[in-house]
Amino acid sequence: MPKRLTHEGAECPVARAVDVIGDRWSLLIVRDAFDGISRFSEFQRNLGLAKNILSSRLRELVAHEILEVLPAADGSAYHEYALTQKGRDLFAILVSLRQWGEGHLFDEAEPHSVLLDVKTKRPLRKLEVADAAGRILEPSEAFVRKVD
Repeated sequence: MPKRLTHEGAECPVARAVDVIGDRWSLLIVRDAFDGISRFSEFQRNLGLAKNILSSRLRELVAHEILEVLPAADGSAYHEYALTQKGRDLFAILVSLRQWGEGHLFDEAEPHSVLLDVKTKRPLRKLEVADAAGRILEPSEAFVRKVD
């Protein structure tokens, strides 16, 4: 099996991030962790993922400090996975992916899940990219500067 190409030394933050969370299973595991899933068996049941692949992805997420392993809250011999601050910082990424999917991958009348504010029970406002003063930017209004 060919060795996987890594971008861990890349100058591009997107390339490095994709190395860590770009795998579809990893993103779905993180999504499930945000939804309160914490045990191996729960992840497996919810995702329908083979044990070996789930084990590998969980190990990687722990190694990258996105998830941490904790003793089970109920005092059993099992352990649980919890998002670290680094993992919780992925919230905006998942919300953005969700909103993109809602806008582009469903017919208008097609039912789908909706992310709601806990306090108001209303859908979240669409995420937008803004400059330091709060002005909403279009893609053509931003650029990447390489650092030396």
